[in-house]
This record gives sequence, C-alpha cells and structure tokens, in this order.
Amino acid sequence: MSRNFSKIQSMAIYQDLNRNARHHHNSIDEDQIQTEEEAAYNLLHEKLNDLLATLPKDKGWRTTNVFLYKGFWLGPTALKSLLMIHEYFHPRSSDIFLAAFMRCGTTWLRALMFATANRHLYKFYDHPINHTGSHDTFPSLDSQILLEYPVSNFEHLPSPRLFATHFAHSLLPISMTSPLSSSKFVYVCRDPKDVLISKWHFMSKIRSKELTPISFNEAYELFCNGVSEFGPFWDHVLEYWKASQESPEKVLFLKYEDIQREPSVELKKLAAFMGMPFTAEEEKGGVVERIVKLCSYENMSNLEVNKEGGGAQKFAQVVVENRDYFRKGTVGDWKNYLTEEMRERIDSITETKFKGSGLTLGLGL
Repeated sequence: MSRNFSKIQSMAIYQDLNRNARHHHNSIDEDQIQTEEEAAYNLLHEKLNDLLATLPKDKGWRTTNVFLYKGFWLGPTALKSLLMIHEYFHPRSSDIFLAAFMRCGTTWLRALMFATANRHLYKFYDHPINHTGSHDTFPSLDSQILLEYPVSNFEHLPSPRLFATHFAHSLLPISMTSPLSSSKFVYVCRDPKDVLISKWHFMSKIRSKELTPISFNEAYELFCNGVSEFGPFWDHVLEYWKASQESPEKVLFLKYEDIQREPSVELKKLAAFMGMPFTAEEEKGGVVERIVKLCSYENMSNLEVNKEGGGAQKFAQVVVENRDYFRKGTVGDWKNYLTEEMRERIDSITETKFKGSGLTLGLGL
C-alpha cells in the first residue's frame, strides 16, 4: 500500500490542516486573498438569490421549500453549496468521492472506506471510529465547503482525499465527473421503499420546529412525485448507474442490500476499487472481518459517541445529533409502513424509470 494512503486523517485533523495552512501567507497576501474571496463570495450569494427567484419550488422536507434546479430538488443551502463547489473546489486525480442519495448507507460506507484506507495506521482496539463516529472521518463536500468564511480550503489536505456528497452526478463539475478525470466515485443505493421510510424519520428529526411536521402520507406523495431533497430518487440512482456502466473503473455501484448480505465480499470489492486491495496475508489474518465488525451497525450504534449526548455534526444551518443517523439499519422495514397499494405504486415507478437500464432495485421484495 502506498504511504499516501496512511495519510488520510480524521475530520478534526483535516480542519487543523486547513486552519494552519492560512498561516503560511504573510499578512499582506492574506488580507488580499481574503478581500478577493469575500468579493467573489458576495457575487455568488447575489447569484444564488437571483437564481432562487426564478426556480420552480415545492414543499421541503426539512426547510419550507425546495427548488428545482437542472432536474433535481435542492434546498437553498444545498444549492449554495453546489454553486460554491463549482466555483471553488479543485479535484485531484487521487480523490475518492462517496456519493449517495440521502439515507442509502452513507454512514456505513464512510466507516468502511475510512477503516479500509487507514488499516495500517490505526489499531482496531483504539480506532478513531470508536471515538469520533463515522461522520467525522472525512468531509461532506456539500456542507464542509460552507463551514468556514468565506469558503473552506481543501488544497492542503493530504492525498488521497475522501469526500462525501449527496449531489446527483449531472450536477457536479465536469472536472469531477468526466471519464477523462482519474478521480473515483463509490455510489451506494437502496430499495426506494426503505429510503422513503428512513428519510421521513430522519428529516422529521431535523426539520425546523417552527414548521408544521410532515405526515407520513404527505412524505409518501412527495417522494413518489420525486420531490425530496436531492431527488427525484430514481433519476439520482440512474445517473450514477449509467456512469458506472460507461466507466466502471471510475464509478463503483453498490447496493445496500448486497452489503448487508455479504459484507466481506462487498468490502473486498470496495478496497480493490479504491486501489487498496487486501493482501492474502491480510485476508488470512482476519483483517476484512475485523473491519466489517468495527463498521457494523451493532458496533457503531452502541458507541457512546453515537448515543444521546455523544456528539453531533454541524451542517451550515442545522446541527444533527450522531444518534439520529442510527435507527434500525435493516432491510425491508417498509413492510411496517406501506400498504400493498403503496408498495405497488413505488415498485411500478421503479420498474418504469429503470426499464431498459439493466438495473433492478427493490422489486418483488
């Protein structure tokens, strides 16, 4: 394994690197850079406000409204993040992005990717995941770019950098998604029926208390109509599926259900794709199984950092408790919520949307 792989740090170290990097400039250069960035930031903010005034809008699950931008529904903060990514983010050929629609397994895959990349750096008995939670292991590009004024600087992070995103493939900069780019995407998807249930529970927890709660029936109708943050769900999945078919060396397409069924098999597939395959010696020594156990729902949901009062994540305008990321971690929980008519409707949408693509997801389950 390359020595570079062991340099992937936890979020806290990432943030320290970002802050310390600013001290390398002298005060004159720093003031000039800050002035230029502030001017560009103000122009971007004006562009956002002008854009929002022209976009179709509908009811948001977390905020009052979501806006339809280039075929996908985004909240105001997400749209601001996207504009900033296009303006400020500079991908490297060694970057690896974890992409997913909301509530499709991001928390799990974060842990698996971080533990795999850093398996020579940390001991299992004292692993950062056990102390910080998986969301602190590497930045969410969508939100982290907003957390420092006027914009987060990722240039001084060691390679290979890991980032997470919920944005659809077509919304991201060509510099990230082009087949000519060497950066990689790991995409994880899930049965849309389970996605609906998980997302409704999650968004209900973080929805502003000043807003009227969204009922399950309302969330169901919005979801089926494609109206939910980062949706429509089916378009989101299909874009990454097609990209994976066109450039399998650039996009790895995983299913939550497959990882549940055969975690060791899928983890080895993930490691190989990331350019960090497990050696025969590692497999014989049980490293794969230990990573699976470390990152399992059973282990992570019972860690103090992921329980009440254990920790939280700050995202631009909302703070999410670590415990809110863990609910059941099962397959098929939709059966406890959906009527047969509801199931048939979602399965029918899935079949119609994916027809001819070669992709099946959640049908007949």
